[in-house]
Amino acid sequence: MTDKNTLAETIESKESDLLNLLGDLVAAKTVTGDEAPAQEVIIDRLETMNLEPDVWEPSADNLADHEGYFETSSYEAYGYEGRPNVAARVEGGNGPTLAIGGHIDVVDVTEDEWTRDPWSLTREGDTLYGRGSADMKGGLAAALIAIEALDSLGIELGGDLLFESTIEEEDGGVGGALSVLERGYVPDAAVIAEPFDLPNVGIAGAGVMYFRVEVPGKSVHAAWGHEGVNAIGNAATIYRALEELDTERKARIDYEPAYRANPGLKGNVTNLNVGTIEAGDWPSTLPSRAVLEGRIGWPPGESRAEVRSQIEETIAEAAANDDWLADHPPTVEWFGWQAEPHEVDSDGELATLAKRVGEDVTGRSGSFVGGNAGLDERFYDLYYDVDAVSVGPTGSNLHGADEHTTVPSLLETATTIASIAIEYCGIEE
Repeated sequence: MTDKNTLAETIESKESDLLNLLGDLVAAKTVTGDEAPAQEVIIDRLETMNLEPDVWEPSADNLADHEGYFETSSYEAYGYEGRPNVAARVEGGNGPTLAIGGHIDVVDVTEDEWTRDPWSLTREGDTLYGRGSADMKGGLAAALIAIEALDSLGIELGGDLLFESTIEEEDGGVGGALSVLERGYVPDAAVIAEPFDLPNVGIAGAGVMYFRVEVPGKSVHAAWGHEGVNAIGNAATIYRALEELDTERKARIDYEPAYRANPGLKGNVTNLNVGTIEAGDWPSTLPSRAVLEGRIGWPPGESRAEVRSQIEETIAEAAANDDWLADHPPTVEWFGWQAEPHEVDSDGELATLAKRVGEDVTGRSGSFVGGNAGLDERFYDLYYDVDAVSVGPTGSNLHGADEHTTVPSLLETATTIASIAIEYCGIEE
């Protein structure tokens, strides 16, 4: 069996290949809804590795009856045409199958906030800047380098290794990870290279839901404002009620894995945010309608139905206590993200293996973390009874300006993924 030093040295020798690959991926803009440019980079790389990529566009009709399905905002805006998933199988023996990989899409940028080109990989010392460098094109590149290292060392695994590059995770992952699983790529375990700061191992994901509240008013000219009702003022009543609910939930709900790696999350493991408001079309008119859109995220411990009820009851109570809204109640609609939280057993085979290997590769101590963001891993765990953990590089300013990771953490991620594959799948003699 190849010793760990030989594997690490082999991956370190591929540093230039890793950075060139990541540079190509970052340069290929793949904001959720337009993932094809970087998928072409992935396809070319797989073919260079003598692997046969399976490339397909998801079908909402085929997924619609699945328990984990919801119509994502990006599907509503763009559909799934021209947005392929990519998978490839590295044939092994008859042992257990391991899936590795993650999502290719990234969130958009506000370019004037960046001090570097977001669509070009910039190296400064060991730090790498660029949109997706951490979340999570860096992890995808590390997974491919791990496969290349195993091949160059002549290691044939005792079970199949599945590589997956999926779409729209940032918007819910329905057309991505769920489509991959429904296509038949159901492993015995999965390692997703999300930036969880190796040797930390992500074992949980948050529930995430989007909601829309339509708040009525009565439109009149501002000169006769006493005869109307301003929907913006009514929306403020609902907003304050939701703020109070958020404060109450933060005080009540605790989930330690969410703040093990980030102490600032203590007391903030759940969050309710009103992100947009739309109302009115003229300064001289009282608007008859205001629309609030929000997001609620929460750790394992509550179901979607329970959280929906809390929000709907809060809005109904606020309306009932208002003289006008009591007779003209707001309406609530749930749209976009509708994800259940999930949690993998930290004492299970995969989680303990990933943490032990990560600590061995890095020489540092890690923790089991997660529960503050929605992740693709939930599809494996909730609907296919497959343990899936997050093992990936360090990452800073995710979704923000000057997102970055580091060269050492990407190399450690590749070494850890390759080592997990060897131990989990075994080696064919």
